[in-house]
Amino acid sequence: MLFSSTLFLFLFLPICLLASFVLPNIRLKNFFLLLASLFFYAWGEGELVFLMLFTILLNYVFGIAISKSEPPSIKKIYLTLSIISNLSILGYYKYFNFLIENLNSILIGLGETKITAETVTLPIGISFFIFQSISYVIDVYRNDAKVQKDPLNLALYISLFPQLIAGPIVRYHDVFLQLEKRNTDTNKIALGIKRFIIGLGKKVLIANTCGRVADQIFELSENDLSGSLAWLGIVCYTIQIFFDFSGYSDMAIGLGKMFGFDFLENFNYPFIARSIKNFWQRWHISLSTWIRDYLYIPLGGNKKSNSRTYLNLIIVFFLTGLWHGASWNFIVWGLFHGIFLLIERLFLEKLLSRLPKFVSHFYTLFVVIIAFVFFRTSDINSALVYIQKMFSFTQQQNDFYPFLLFFDFELIITLIVAIIVSIPTLEFIKQRMPFFNRSYHILTYTNYIGLFSIFILSIIYIASGTHNPFIYFRF
Repeated sequence: MLFSSTLFLFLFLPICLLASFVLPNIRLKNFFLLLASLFFYAWGEGELVFLMLFTILLNYVFGIAISKSEPPSIKKIYLTLSIISNLSILGYYKYFNFLIENLNSILIGLGETKITAETVTLPIGISFFIFQSISYVIDVYRNDAKVQKDPLNLALYISLFPQLIAGPIVRYHDVFLQLEKRNTDTNKIALGIKRFIIGLGKKVLIANTCGRVADQIFELSENDLSGSLAWLGIVCYTIQIFFDFSGYSDMAIGLGKMFGFDFLENFNYPFIARSIKNFWQRWHISLSTWIRDYLYIPLGGNKKSNSRTYLNLIIVFFLTGLWHGASWNFIVWGLFHGIFLLIERLFLEKLLSRLPKFVSHFYTLFVVIIAFVFFRTSDINSALVYIQKMFSFTQQQNDFYPFLLFFDFELIITLIVAIIVSIPTLEFIKQRMPFFNRSYHILTYTNYIGLFSIFILSIIYIASGTHNPFIYFRF
């Protein structure tokens, strides 16, 4: 069930909000939200909901075992077993097909018989709820949060539908108190609705429009793809994936507020970053901080030798790429970012700090855009061909798909709006023009009109059948 669907907007969500408002105590609210979340997941995944229930039970048992064990060595054993169990579930469902495919490639090269295995179905959102499960057991082990003795509350934490499918990754120690006590007043609900509408507009009006153009260009054959079209395609995809994912995060954060939860931010204007390091401080923050706290720092972070720090960076971004998908393309995408982070750490970061801002901005966007070619294409060879086309400025002999066929009025307006929204334009205006800060009533009414317009326009686009699933559903 998509957030950007009429079924969710006009039936599922109103019922959930009404029940949450009417039910008299927090336990009943939690129980209803748990049932709604399981129904939400089962709607699209069917019997795979039992896999999530098994994951919940598994981590509930390990959490209790960790909390009751006295010797640190026994606690560590339980923690290790829980992490292995969670990663084994993720590994089987997400990487089994990838492993068999690569083993068969090796066997064919050696002249051996291929392995025959049934294809494993990838459950939607498994990377997110497994990472949240690992967060729970580690937080209990570190005493960053109390063990959850109520299985319903733990089940709600792992399965809560606003952030279940595509994040943000909510760490247990950030919300465990909210599972037992939270406030839902009209102001918080209003803030949640506002945030949800902004996310809906990002997804439906910007991401889908740019995604339509990106899909059409990436489907072109090599002979029909010119350099200008290749750049237009990857720029549109870069905008699509940002507004698609940040739009989902906005909707998730907004929904959380409607039900009394406060989720941390997931994006902070990543396209104004002046380095790849800064980009990852602004992009998919819930993943980058999760990786930092639960992987990079335990590996030693930057507290050991320089060579060990560089190795840790490569390991982290190799696994970051692999987390995004079972494909060599994602691994190359991750390593691409990791290598530039390593280069920045060696000398480039100091150089960038001395250069004009527009140079460092250009460098960062250039690296991010090139990396996204590997993220978007189906295999490494296709990515290399596409990049080659990006830097091929010769005129195509058969230019059947001219640039202006795609660069229409709708896309031009969408790109302009996307650029304005991608940078802190409003904050800039408020700083430079204090009049806007004093014009409270004007801003309030303008805000209401704008939100209402975004919502109505989004519904029109949805009704016309132009919506499509969120990109991060497959991760």
